[in-house]
Amino acid sequence: MTKIVEELFRYSEDVIDKKIPAGQEHIWACQRFIKDLERVQSDDDFPYVWNEEKAQDIVDWFSFLKHTKGILAGKPIKLTTWQKFSICQVFGWVHKDTGNRRFKKVYKQVGRKNAKSQELSGVGLYMLCADGEEAPEVYCTATKRDQAKIVLNESQNMAKRSPLNNPNILKINRDSIEHPNSLGVMRALSKEDQKKGDGYSPHLAIIDEYHSHETSEMYDIMDSALGNRKQALIYVITTAGFDLNKPCYSVEYNYARKILDPNTDISNDQYLAIICQIDAEDDIKDENNWIKANPILASYDEGMDYLRMQLQVALEAPEKMRNFMTKNMNRWIQQKEDGYMDMSKWGDCGTNLMPEVEGLDCFVGIDLSAKHDLTSVSFDIPLGDGRYAVYSHSFMPEDSYWQKIKTDKVPYDLWAREGWLTLTDGAVVDYRYIEDYIIQKAEELGVNIKEICYDPYNATQFAQQIQDKGYVVVEIRQGVQTLSEPTKNFRDCVISKKIVHNNNPVLNWALSNAVQKADHNENIKLDKNKSVERIDPISALLNAHVRAMVVEDTTSIYENRGVRVL
Repeated sequence: MTKIVEELFRYSEDVIDKKIPAGQEHIWACQRFIKDLERVQSDDDFPYVWNEEKAQDIVDWFSFLKHTKGILAGKPIKLTTWQKFSICQVFGWVHKDTGNRRFKKVYKQVGRKNAKSQELSGVGLYMLCADGEEAPEVYCTATKRDQAKIVLNESQNMAKRSPLNNPNILKINRDSIEHPNSLGVMRALSKEDQKKGDGYSPHLAIIDEYHSHETSEMYDIMDSALGNRKQALIYVITTAGFDLNKPCYSVEYNYARKILDPNTDISNDQYLAIICQIDAEDDIKDENNWIKANPILASYDEGMDYLRMQLQVALEAPEKMRNFMTKNMNRWIQQKEDGYMDMSKWGDCGTNLMPEVEGLDCFVGIDLSAKHDLTSVSFDIPLGDGRYAVYSHSFMPEDSYWQKIKTDKVPYDLWAREGWLTLTDGAVVDYRYIEDYIIQKAEELGVNIKEICYDPYNATQFAQQIQDKGYVVVEIRQGVQTLSEPTKNFRDCVISKKIVHNNNPVLNWALSNAVQKADHNENIKLDKNKSVERIDPISALLNAHVRAMVVEDTTSIYENRGVRVL
């Protein structure tokens, strides 16, 4: 029998060589697998080895179980090579000294109807019954009880159709599964339980459809309780969604993607990331692309018929296209009524390798808060070839920091730790931090500050102070006469990939919040009244873009534009 590691190696080579269609993220995952096999042989500091016996055990375990739904109901589960690629890595990679599993967290994102619940249920039963753990606790978590019970119910149905359906082996209760021999239990857990997580000791925490979680509360409860077990595991499986502010996208997806991307400096040898989605430039009408997001569903005729039907509905009813893109093509998108930016286009402009800007002129935009909100600074740097490199940074008073985490429901704490957000002392933003940041960032980039552009609301004193330091300060009035053309131009630049940004999550969040309004002449500006969530970083960037977009204009740019130079 061919070894599983050899099967996965050949599979990875075929994906990399594009013999098997796959999105960029999955190609990176296959490259990572091959690189790790090479590290076993060549890197003495790499602490992990492949254990073929343990990889085979989990494959055998699934064959011991049976399908519960669809055309294969009642037949033994035979894992596809694509399924083995993730499941066998979870159990096959172990620490070479302790024998404990390598991976502590799994993030797997794939299109709907690709056996996600089956995978979680089989893994859950294995870690409850066959992992050798004393008193294992397996939790199926969600924000709502009904959602949390989906995987538990699938596990119950799977167990009932297998030799496990024996009271001496398993007790299948209404709301739990018990394993008397190990004193283990599997149950659903939701936010509705009103528990803080005290006393939990998860061996496995299953988080299904994480894209629907409004906050990371359930994830954090499980994560904080993992320390009591040697081989505890958080297993997230989800489809993409259409709210980029939720923690699945803003934290987990972005982090997982960075781990896979060989062009980043971010690595985590204990985190397994599997992302199967169509690429941004793919034609969704080309059926050859569908398997990228649907490695199981697109492999048989009935599955393809289902996808054809879903596409037809989306084409005939455009309001359904959002669902097709997120659930079937597995692409994250942000779509809201009157939304300013196509966030998929914005995402295409992101890079981890920003262009060289030393010696170039730049335009700084600021949007100052009154007291407790974000204050933001943006750098807009014309690159001389029609493109613009943009940077953003935000500030928040420390006294209101924790309250804002609760009310805004975004990870300000994570953003602060990662350096995208600076906390200032006291109850209001100290504008000296802003001045210092502008000066230091310009020195770091090696750029010449041409102008500092500001919204006059709340900023008169700041403008005067920084002007006294020798900078040219430009007041940007906030009407459509001033902002319409730059707002349209910036969006056009994004669509044509002439904006280059460094994937700043605070700026990404603000841009996804932005809603536009138009007058009868089709002039537009961002609508701060309808943008119920914060848009300060993009407002600051557009203030800078008012001036950056006309940097090469040899005619007067001060007249009739709502622009005043101090």
